[in-house]
Amino acid sequence: MEENANASFEEDFEGQATHTGPKGVINDWRKFKLESEDRDSLSLSKKEILRQMSSPHRCFSKDDKDTRERFCRKMSMQEYELIHDEQEDESCLQKYRKRCMQDMHQRLSFGPKYGYLCELQNGEQFLEAIEKERKTTTVIVHIYEDGIKGCDALNNSLTCLAAEYTTVKFCKIKASNTGAGDRFSNEVLPTLLVYKGGELLSNFISISEQFNEEFFAVDVEAFLNEYGLLPERELPALGNGNTDEQDVE
Repeated sequence: MEENANASFEEDFEGQATHTGPKGVINDWRKFKLESEDRDSLSLSKKEILRQMSSPHRCFSKDDKDTRERFCRKMSMQEYELIHDEQEDESCLQKYRKRCMQDMHQRLSFGPKYGYLCELQNGEQFLEAIEKERKTTTVIVHIYEDGIKGCDALNNSLTCLAAEYTTVKFCKIKASNTGAGDRFSNEVLPTLLVYKGGELLSNFISISEQFNEEFFAVDVEAFLNEYGLLPERELPALGNGNTDEQDVE
């Protein structure tokens, strides 16, 4: 008889689409909680309660009327015990939040990931970094030389930004390695070039003059955002269910 109950229990969820709206989200979470439970460890009464909580609009036959009335009298306390079990429910809710965030992040994330400041060794690599990237990828190249004021600070800033904006390709190359050193004299360094789809979007020569004597990643980020050259910040990754500081409202 228990096997029949399990079969009926599983069939109730087949063919249901993901709910939308506040009530739908609650029902989706209840369904997720049920699926994450060890079904063999649940009593039939708890299975039935969870099934009804996940399918609130299910119709009862006349024969089930008495059973339904008895259930309704007990539902309030039973629901409270199931939903407010501090350890089990919090763990399940964290997993549900994590799964929802990961699903949303996958839907919103397109293209390759970088996450670091790439050193280009010669002019050929410089051209490849610009021309062989996807048309939707923004490529930011820092032309620098050792010992030039502002170059080290800009490299440090771009290293930080590369870790935050992983869909943007950040590169650096010494002016003497570009094959066009005469165009990048020390007077115009540091220079920042921004490309997309193989086309030059922006060319900032002596960019350190746009900042104070000391500048940091937040200053460079604000400057690039003024020109609309950076995408929206990415969603933070959720680690091992630790969502205390990343609650989903």
